[in-house]
Order: sequence, then structure tokens, then C-alpha cells
Amino acid sequence: MKMKIWCNLALGDVERKLLLDGLHGHELIESEVGAASVLAEAESDPLLNEVDVALGQPAPQDVLQAPKLKYLQITSAGYARYDTPSFRAGVQARNITVANSSGVYDLPCAEHLMAFMLAQSRNLPAALSENSCASGSAEWNALRAGCRPLAGQSVLILGYGAIAEMFVQLLAPFNMNVTAVRRSPTRSERVPTVALDALPGVLGQADHIISILPESAQTLNFVDAKFLAEVKAGAAFYNIGRGTTVNQADLADALRSQHLHSAWLDVTDPEPLPEQHPLRDLPNCHITPHTAGGHLGESLSVIRHFLKNLQAFESGQPLQNRIM
Repeated sequence: MKMKIWCNLALGDVERKLLLDGLHGHELIESEVGAASVLAEAESDPLLNEVDVALGQPAPQDVLQAPKLKYLQITSAGYARYDTPSFRAGVQARNITVANSSGVYDLPCAEHLMAFMLAQSRNLPAALSENSCASGSAEWNALRAGCRPLAGQSVLILGYGAIAEMFVQLLAPFNMNVTAVRRSPTRSERVPTVALDALPGVLGQADHIISILPESAQTLNFVDAKFLAEVKAGAAFYNIGRGTTVNQADLADALRSQHLHSAWLDVTDPEPLPEQHPLRDLPNCHITPHTAGGHLGESLSVIRHFLKNLQAFESGQPLQNRIM
């Protein structure tokens, strides 16, 4: 059966050809109100009422009102705007399949985390800013002494999904002690994993605390003054999940006092942070502008992921990264 496929992903000639070739005769309908990026929600688009499948970031209400829609492929790993009781109930009632694109971004995000951690271990921020110090000087010796091998250190991962799974694999050669926390451990995790209520027992032991928490009502300001007070003195904090999961004023206080050695953030609230934001003035806070999932050929990766899922959807097979 020929289907109509709506898309608000920004398509260049190469991306459009890959998508059209993979649709095998299905009709492509490109939205005239395309999203600015894979993270951005587009404006409402009445064209969604005509289609069977949607690829992109449609307005949630449009999805629930589209009379023919049977499958939504979200082009990002995060899906907070869709993760609401009303949306979940609506797609369940309508039998709409929803998948995200975690499989596109798990390795790039894990590599970004690994780069953060290695930069922390090798004292790179200080070394890059003090690169003129002479061999044997006090400054030079201090830089070298500030490098700490990862082997034997402890890592705590908050939120265990596709990114955490990939990150754990990257950590394997470094002989670190890795523990994860997730709401409901499944015993399929690659590392020892505890439930959320066991967090106080492991939080104070970690040298590196990795947050991959999604945005939700339960995770809002999850990392706050109380959380940070229980962190091991001198630990490093990394956030690659969502900026809303951290109370940034409390984080700034912990960094100023140096109870927290440093923070490495790929996500903030808002994005980007205002130029006058306190976190920007702290030398032990390092920020990248939500680029962790980015990689060469990103749009092509998203399309290939969708086409594989579309084929599975048509044949009644399980979809990769199905979330609803």
C-alpha cells in the first residue's frame, strides 16, 4: 500500500535522494514549516492531517489530531515534549507507533562523554591555558601533578539507556569501577546497577558522576544542593542528558566552593546560557553547546535509521528505539 510520508527534517540534495530512494514509491511530503534542527519543535502544520507516517519533530497536538497517522519517527534521542500522560494516552488510543533516534546518537554522545572525562583526567583545561610555562617550573610541575590516571577511579552513571550502554563499552579498557542508577534495573545492564532509592549509598563514592537523565517532572532539578552535598569532595560532574535536571545555581555554588572539582556540561537551561550567567565565569565549569550527538553525516544517519524502521513497520517487525 502506498503511504504518504511527512518530513520536517531539513533536507539537502543528498539527504533527499537517500530518503526518496529508500521510500520505494511512497510519497514524500516535505513540511513548509521545517524545524530549525533535530532538537527544535516546528510550528503546527496542517499537512500532517494527510499522512500515514511522520519523520521529524511535529507539534504533539498535530500528531494526536492527524486522522491517518500510524507511525511517528522522532529525529532526536530526547522526546520530552512527547513524554506526557496525555500524549501517551492519545497515541495508545489511536494505535500510533512512536520511535526515537537513540541509535543515531548513542555512540557520538558516549564519545563526547569520553572526551570530557579524558580532558578532566589529563588536566587539559589548565594545560591549554598555561601552555607557555617552562619545563621544570613550578607551574609545569603543577600541571603534570594535576593529571590523574582513570584506572581505579569510580564512575556513577545516572540513567541507563542506549548512551550509557555505549559509554560503558568505551570505559572498559580503562579499568574503572562503574556503577549505574536507574529507576527500574533490569539485570541486563553491563555494570552493577541499583534502583533510584539506593542512590544515597553510592553517590558519595564516585569520582565521576555522569548524568544522562531525560527531562521529566521526576527529574526536574534532580541535581540540587542536597544531591551535591552528598557528592564526594573533589568529584567531577558531567551532564549530557538535559539542562533542566540540574539546579544551576546550586551547581555554581558547589563549583565556587570547590567541593565539586569541576563540571562538564553539554546541556544547560536555557540553551545557550546568557553571557552573564554565573556558570560562564567559573574556570572549573566547561560547556559545549549541545553538540554531543553531532557528527559528520548526521542527517544521513537519521534517514538511514528511519528507513530501517519504516521497513520493519511495514513488515510488522519490532522497531529499533520504539518508545510508545
